[in-house]
Amino acid sequence: MTITNLPPSLIPTLSGEYYTDPGVFAREQERVFEAMWFCVARASELDKPGAFRTCQVGRESVLVCRSRDGSVKAFLNVCRHRGARLCTEESGEVRRAFQCPYHAWTYGLDGKLVAAPNLTSMPDIDRGEYGLVDVAVREWLGYVWVCLADEPPSFEAEVQGAVVERLGDLESIDRYGIEGLQVGRRITYDVKANWKLIVENFMECYHCATIHPELTEVLPEFADGYAAQYYVGHGAEFGEEVRGFTVDGSEGLDRIPGVAEEQDRRYYAITVRPQVFINLVPDHVIFHRMYPRAHDRTVVECDWLYLPHVVASGKDVSRSVELFHRVNQQDFDACERTQPGMGSRTYAKGGVLVPSEHHIGEFHTWLQNKLEVRPSH
Repeated sequence: MTITNLPPSLIPTLSGEYYTDPGVFAREQERVFEAMWFCVARASELDKPGAFRTCQVGRESVLVCRSRDGSVKAFLNVCRHRGARLCTEESGEVRRAFQCPYHAWTYGLDGKLVAAPNLTSMPDIDRGEYGLVDVAVREWLGYVWVCLADEPPSFEAEVQGAVVERLGDLESIDRYGIEGLQVGRRITYDVKANWKLIVENFMECYHCATIHPELTEVLPEFADGYAAQYYVGHGAEFGEEVRGFTVDGSEGLDRIPGVAEEQDRRYYAITVRPQVFINLVPDHVIFHRMYPRAHDRTVVECDWLYLPHVVASGKDVSRSVELFHRVNQQDFDACERTQPGMGSRTYAKGGVLVPSEHHIGEFHTWLQNKLEVRPSH
């Protein structure tokens, strides 16, 4: 149920239950997070055979590791014997294999069952058949993406396609060489809000003049309320007196060599559904990954990526980091202020979107189609 009889300038939002109902969140876990490509780790964290990371994807714990042949493997983090959690640490390194702490069933880095107490007395067990359950995995932009679906959707269409839809082509993002950049800073935020509020907030800039004074100083056009994502291929231009994408507009760090002239002094924002935001500026890239934990809680991991020599030299990146750290805090505070209102009787039928937010309506329709609910507008 949504608001009806609106003037042409306004269109309806999703109703409040989409942000407060654990049942809706359960459907999202199954039909969105477990059905789509989900970004779980920076590939450089898996820097040697045996390096691993675990991550919650929907209702499942996923184990990603670097195998002996140098490729990345992904498995459901569940022992095939009695269902115990195989790896309980968030990250770490094993020498040759993963061993279940319950009954010591042991799996190679390729997921095959390699040992178990009294296994030799069970010659009929197929070690491949009783290995860990594989999960589809891809590496792109220096990140590891997994998909739990039995038949994963096209990575090119869904993930790379989101970038093409925003920038016009893949070459535009390739110029930043993201896979070759290094993490200069990582900040993790625990946000007491529904994941969709964070997506919607990132997609629009109607709020920018109100809550982002530092950002609108660097990107003056954002004060007009139209986000860069509203236009295909558009990058928001730095202000005339601004020298870099920093909290005070001062000089930034070394420019990424591949960035084209027309991309210089511009900021580009990309949403890759369901949980990745990519922010491009000439000297660094800011990469957000959301991990929805509950209908009212989302963990966001944010990486600031720079040229390797910038990180290795110990250059001060604090003014660069501080700008978007403040933006994140301002955005997440706004989302946390909004979350309680989603349960108010005032929002039982939802709210409204003004013209500069109309593209959020397409996001709502997309979600309802994923959940197999008749779109409300």
